[in-house]
Amino acid sequence: MPVFGILLIIAGAVLAVLGFKLVQLHGSAYYLITGLVWLIAGVMTLVRRSAGLYLYIVSFIGTLIWSLWESGLNGWALVPRLDLPLLFLIFAVVLMPARRTDGQKGYRPYGIALLLLTVVGLGIAVPMAQKPYPVAAVATKPGNYFDEVTAPASQDWPTYGGGYGAQRFSALAQITPGNVGSLQRAWVYRTGEPHMANYGNELTPIKIGDTVYGCTIRHKVFAVDAATGKQKWMFDPKTPAGASAPNSACRGVAYYANPQAKPGQVCAARIIAGTMDAKLVAVDANTGQACEDFGSHGFVDLMQGLGKWPPSIVSETSAPTIVRGVVVAGQQVMDGQLRSAPSGVVRGYDAVTGQMRFAWDMEQPDIKTVPAEGNTYSLGTPNMWSTAVGDEKLGLVYLPMASSAGDYYSSTRNTEERKYDSGITALDVDTGKPRWVYQFVRNDVWDYDTPAQPSLVDFPTDKGNVPALIVTTKQGDLWVLDRRTGQPLHQVAEEKVPQGGVEPSERAPTQRRSLYSFTQKPDLTEKMMWGISPIDQLVCRIQYRAANYQGIFTPPSADKPWIEYPGNNGGSDWGSVSVDVHNGLIIENYNDLPSYSKLVPRAVDDAMSVFWLGDPRYKNPPPGRNRPQAGLPFGQDVNTGWVSNIGVICKQPPFGMIKGIDLASGKTLWDRPLGTAERNGPWGLHSMLPFQIGLPNNGGVLTTTSGLAFVGATTDDYLRAIDVRTGKTLWKEKLPAGGQATPMTYEVNGRQFVIIMAGGHHGMMTPEGDYVIAYALPEQK
Repeated sequence: MPVFGILLIIAGAVLAVLGFKLVQLHGSAYYLITGLVWLIAGVMTLVRRSAGLYLYIVSFIGTLIWSLWESGLNGWALVPRLDLPLLFLIFAVVLMPARRTDGQKGYRPYGIALLLLTVVGLGIAVPMAQKPYPVAAVATKPGNYFDEVTAPASQDWPTYGGGYGAQRFSALAQITPGNVGSLQRAWVYRTGEPHMANYGNELTPIKIGDTVYGCTIRHKVFAVDAATGKQKWMFDPKTPAGASAPNSACRGVAYYANPQAKPGQVCAARIIAGTMDAKLVAVDANTGQACEDFGSHGFVDLMQGLGKWPPSIVSETSAPTIVRGVVVAGQQVMDGQLRSAPSGVVRGYDAVTGQMRFAWDMEQPDIKTVPAEGNTYSLGTPNMWSTAVGDEKLGLVYLPMASSAGDYYSSTRNTEERKYDSGITALDVDTGKPRWVYQFVRNDVWDYDTPAQPSLVDFPTDKGNVPALIVTTKQGDLWVLDRRTGQPLHQVAEEKVPQGGVEPSERAPTQRRSLYSFTQKPDLTEKMMWGISPIDQLVCRIQYRAANYQGIFTPPSADKPWIEYPGNNGGSDWGSVSVDVHNGLIIENYNDLPSYSKLVPRAVDDAMSVFWLGDPRYKNPPPGRNRPQAGLPFGQDVNTGWVSNIGVICKQPPFGMIKGIDLASGKTLWDRPLGTAERNGPWGLHSMLPFQIGLPNNGGVLTTTSGLAFVGATTDDYLRAIDVRTGKTLWKEKLPAGGQATPMTYEVNGRQFVIIMAGGHHGMMTPEGDYVIAYALPEQK
């Protein structure tokens, strides 16, 4: 009994002290009251007064009533409210004294019964989290929403996004909802890459004929037999030591067949890829030898015109896009380092010779190629780090644009930056000139850059099908634009947004919101804070009350933290959506995560030795302080995902979802948590709980005409096959490493394969690996 009393006193004191702080911030008084009651009960129990046990039981009943009032029957929301109180209840019941008929002390029979009821209650509470999710009717207008330009992939997977419309959809139907349960590993290819600190294997391979092509985290290009996984060749670009990237990813490669080549000519068909040290490389698709006719001995240096920078500031992580024989390339520029960062210039190169065909510098439109010696492209402009998509017929390439350098401060941006950041720009590949631009965020200071590759479809309207592009955003909006003009093909709202922050005159009074479809959830409240116990949940509630939060687009602040929800890893990221152009469906996996951030005055960053990577004074920064934004008045302290000190997300589950959307109307057909709690837990521990919780996820979805969606992406390391009509998981297999990549599919020798890269991701804290894994149905004997 004394030990239990001490535990109650300690827990009660913590709840009372922190609860008092929460009350001072105008938060819930429950924790203060409960803490005081536990203190009293603990003291009474410590001195062996059984009334302390009864007092605790009364407090538990109050906790149960309060928990149900705050959370209803949301099982995951009840966990931090009831787990520790339930544990203490068991102790209290076991310790309740009783007198037997022989005069000796014992235990009351109803005490044991109450203990059993507690265990049963726990058994009921957790499955509460597995509530059924509604499923609407199937798509309203199934049909073929594509033309000759945007026809989906079938036997091959010729581009990063599948077909040339980048729908991440295949017309193959050998694997169906009825037989997917028999799917098994057909082959495994190991790239052989050793450990890398910033590993981020996000590869989606391509397949042409009988060969699968891809790249490694060190940007080696490889070719394997599509039927067996046996390596045909590997090309090493010999990236210099020290060249790295914040996320050492190679998301994909591009294939180009030279229409002017003679039969048997070297490099008649070639693979073009980027490198970590910002080059384009072209290699013969058959042999893996560098194409000597491309640039300088097979390489084009993308650092030309950018100036001199530390090796990891600029890298080429996304697959190039080829339109009308022009290789279109942006570049990844390390976020948050300095205002005068390398340019976001987008360039086009001849796919055969590597000669520059155009350069689009938004601030210097008269520059056609490389700037004169001693000059550079415009510094700090929005870049395209993600993957573009092109329309051969219209001669346009659609660029998903990021925000300007210095993501969280906008006063120094010029007119052109404000026009082109965080939206889609359609560029004419023949001239390199913008045809149109549509912006999703005005004057972005939330790192809401456009990360997703757009998908091209024929979109149904009252006046017939219209050539359109579909693109999703971090803030949760799904947009459908006429790809000829950039005009939305649905209603758009102008929503009033919060004002103020460190630059009140800079904030737009309204922001555009798509009324076609969106994943954004209701605004956060204190009740939505989470943890693994009342104590860490209370800490998150204090953080919530201490922050500036007025809903989406809350402006950045320096006097106190601010909450960004959805955060800079919310909504959909580079994985994009999958558009089933046969069944009229869109499948989207997304994150439902906030960020917890604060602007840090320059003097404070300097005093803490937080400098940008190229500063001679640079040292490894403290956690979250890797965005100094040199050249601006503030650096940035960002907690992406709002993770507590014990490694638990402060917002209650789900953290990640997958949904089915009717293509014609934008109506949500179903929306389910994606991923189980097996690898979730404090301090990096794994709970091994197999219950659906909805996990953070990065990577896209593959759909097939048979009605299946394949998705990895989650931090529980599974590849799943999902019924596109209901969202129900029909099959899953544990991967040997994280599957933060988009699956692809193809057919060879009459057999359909599904491929995923299982290489892990340092930012998602999933296991590292080097596996390219192929799945197929058992071969027919």
